[in-house]
Amino acid sequence: MKKILLPIILSCISITGLIAQQRYVNEVFDSITQENNVVYSTNLSVIAASQGLAYVPTGAVPQVPALAFDLYEPADDSITERPLIIMLHTGTFLPIIYNGNPTGMRNDVATTNICKSYAKRGYVVANLEYRLGWNPAAATQAERAASLMKAVYRAIQDTKSAVRFFRKDYANGNQWGIDTSRIILCGQGSGGWVALGYATVDKLAEIQLPKFLDANAVPLIDTAVIGDWDGYGGNSIPGVGNMESNLGYSNDIHMVCSMGGGIGDLSWLEAGDVPMCAVHCPTDPVATYTTGDVSIASIGLVTTDISGSYDVMKKANLLGNNTILDPVNAGSDSYTLAAASASLNAQGMTIANATVIQNQTVGAPVDNVFPFITVNPYEASPWDFWDSTMTVNIAVGMGLPAANGTAAHVSNIAQNPDMSYAKSMAYIDSTLGYFCRRIVRATNLDGLASLNDLSNLESGVQMYPNPAS
Repeated sequence: MKKILLPIILSCISITGLIAQQRYVNEVFDSITQENNVVYSTNLSVIAASQGLAYVPTGAVPQVPALAFDLYEPADDSITERPLIIMLHTGTFLPIIYNGNPTGMRNDVATTNICKSYAKRGYVVANLEYRLGWNPAAATQAERAASLMKAVYRAIQDTKSAVRFFRKDYANGNQWGIDTSRIILCGQGSGGWVALGYATVDKLAEIQLPKFLDANAVPLIDTAVIGDWDGYGGNSIPGVGNMESNLGYSNDIHMVCSMGGGIGDLSWLEAGDVPMCAVHCPTDPVATYTTGDVSIASIGLVTTDISGSYDVMKKANLLGNNTILDPVNAGSDSYTLAAASASLNAQGMTIANATVIQNQTVGAPVDNVFPFITVNPYEASPWDFWDSTMTVNIAVGMGLPAANGTAAHVSNIAQNPDMSYAKSMAYIDSTLGYFCRRIVRATNLDGLASLNDLSNLESGVQMYPNPAS
């Protein structure tokens, strides 16, 4: 019988008070500080063009948000250099409500709570705005694929500029106390696509695979116009292309944590890429857990052969990129045990959701991915929380009919009918409990010996029924 993870997750939370607290793993700070709307870059926005405006720089008009971040850090911290988490929000690369969802901005409840929880563990967190915009209503599948791919690509460019921004700041005084040798991307939903693409796209050939060419074999992404994957070059068409920023600094990162993300093509992932881990609902109706096509019921096929967390982590493990995480996976902390149990329950599941056109069967358990199995048949993001009244108010504030906000709420509550704040926080706790042990190991943070002790302390705790029962 398939086990439902929420009771397991709540059990994980109850254990916290019984064990020693460790910075970077547990919440050890009671309070945090927050600095909002720090602009890190400027680039040209496709959102303006989609609204009948000329391409304009980000932040130039109200319709086009500035490329900014909100920064969270622990209050009264004595450590002067802390690991940096760059948080990438969800939203299907379209503005909230326009995307048909009550989520899709960096101020989403779940996104800000994730940032606060990381900060209480001792990390500095930059909750990042990146460029949005693509055309899901394009007439052909090739046009939809090109439009979506460019949206992911632009977001990768923006995130790389943000990483360089922090290294530039480090060289000029390090006002936020960042340890630039420990930079981790955490992507939620479509933000997970950005994080995984960031870590793996590094060759021109990778964005010129046959599925990324148009009917005339012309690349969908023209680096001469929109720049390369690092955000360099481009702008061969003035006012349409790319604006370089924060030049002269490295955009290297050290780990990726993905919440329901995917990768444009599994061949992008190669030996030597950074360690990565993930949580993902196998029932996600858009971002497949294994490998398949992205298809949206109201639109049709968008793009082909996208790989989700199961296949991505399986390959990352086989390549040796995640070998450094082996001691954590061999441990007995409550989150790793819960993930192992869930992986056994997921084995043999057939992925055939209403908006996914392929049938895929989940194979044997894979390390470094925690499958969230819930009672809801098409659930994708059990960590999400939104308020229906606020969703309507957001729609009205954007100049849209109130009915658009209501529709966004109704369509999403159908996939997450037991949505609640408590459920959201439980899944956030489980996600960070799973991620942070792997971050500590992958980035060689102080206290690794304590992490092993923590596993031993938890090993005798009975959290959930026998998975075989």
